[in-house]
Amino acid sequence: MVAILATYNEERFIRNCIEHLTGQGVDVYLIDNCSTDGTVEIAREYLGRGLIGLETFPRNHGLYRWQAILNRKDELSRTLDGDWFMHVDADEVHLPPRPEQTLAEAFAEVEGAGCNAVDFQEFVFVPTRESPDHDRPDYQETMRWYYPFGSFQEPRLMRAWRRQRGPVGLGQHGGHRLSFPGMKLYSEKFKMKHYLFLSPQHLLDKYGRRSFERTELERGWHGWRARLEAERILLPSQSELRTYTSDSELDPSDPRERHISADWAAS
Repeated sequence: MVAILATYNEERFIRNCIEHLTGQGVDVYLIDNCSTDGTVEIAREYLGRGLIGLETFPRNHGLYRWQAILNRKDELSRTLDGDWFMHVDADEVHLPPRPEQTLAEAFAEVEGAGCNAVDFQEFVFVPTRESPDHDRPDYQETMRWYYPFGSFQEPRLMRAWRRQRGPVGLGQHGGHRLSFPGMKLYSEKFKMKHYLFLSPQHLLDKYGRRSFERTELERGWHGWRARLEAERILLPSQSELRTYTSDSELDPSDPRERHISADWAAS
């Protein structure tokens, strides 16, 4: 099983991401989009220890070209050696449905059920007014407030699939949905913890300095990330969120349909 991970200046997350995936029985292939921080240097420490490959994806004229990256992930899933593939970002933690399983064991169970695609339920972790800064290596221990995001019933984050001969449609829907002949989605959602940003300054560093491709913006991609305004940022109170206790107790009920950060973007 291989997770295909794309990065740009993710030195805060890359170590935890690789170590979590390899600990779950998943190999990692890295596409780096010309990072200017320590992302690649940290990742290289894991070559031969779960990281099976590392390539540089060009950043033409400084633009973030998400569809091109997704198309490259789709292509790699047909050329790398693996039975199952995952589309992964560095600030995410993907979990099996039950705590006694690894991801590798859970996907074997999916295949045994005759299915070839898996959807994930997203749980978004953010800083709060009472605790605004978690920009340090132990952010998973200290940033413990979250909200469920997206429908629990409808497929929204189809992030894993069994190897296919042709394209799986990863770039058609911004990396959210898959589309290929004979697709059979597993009935149970897996969980994904998403550490959207670690502090207000990290939020601005992560998205405020990013230039997006015009055609993707016209398509409605990137949303608030392309229109973030520093003066609008107002962190939520802890009372507005749920408190994390364990992976098995993540609560998917009454999910938000807009990210909290969408209120911080220009109209």
